[in-house]
Amino acid sequence: MISPALPASRAKSPREARTNEEREARTRDERASADESITAWALAARAGDPEAVENFVRALHRDVRTYVTFLSADPQAADDLAQDTFLRALGSLHRFEGRSSARTWLLSIARRAVIDSFRHASARPRLSDTDDWQTAVECAQPRGLPGFDDGVALTELLDALPDERREAFVLTQLLGLPYAEAAALSDCPIGTVRSRVARARSSLVRSLHDAERAEPVAAAA
Repeated sequence: MISPALPASRAKSPREARTNEEREARTRDERASADESITAWALAARAGDPEAVENFVRALHRDVRTYVTFLSADPQAADDLAQDTFLRALGSLHRFEGRSSARTWLLSIARRAVIDSFRHASARPRLSDTDDWQTAVECAQPRGLPGFDDGVALTELLDALPDERREAFVLTQLLGLPYAEAAALSDCPIGTVRSRVARARSSLVRSLHDAERAEPVAAAA
């Protein structure tokens, strides 16, 4: 479950505000419970439990793939980057002590995998085909985000954001990481992450409004 990514277009009533607060609290509790289970699986996997390894990979595969897709801006490489991430993680499990959640630990490995892929890329990286890009992001992006309908693709709007703002938004709004964990993962102050997310939201709102205004013109044409 994903918290609303964009602010509502009208002021909420006190009852709506309470309902949203209760929903967000449940989401945080569910996320915390899931993270506890995933971290427990990681620790059990470190001890050699094959079922725990399978549960750990299955629980986080979608998050890792979504993250590397947006971070690398190369959906064609997403599967390879996700595989590289899990290979690195499974090879490093003996060093995982559970001091952070396994989710945050794994996403930090995914981030390093993407950075390493940039470093080893050729001077003229291969451009992805438009159709392949759209197909890949359709598989990666979550559904049901409020305010995105009639074919307005969240991925297209996110692609226009600066890299740092896009990463902050994806980590906190799509993957649900707490701001403190996103800050540690991005190696920057928590206030910087909050600022990046706020600016990303503002840019997305403007882009969404621009798209909505353009729709009647396109329909008339």
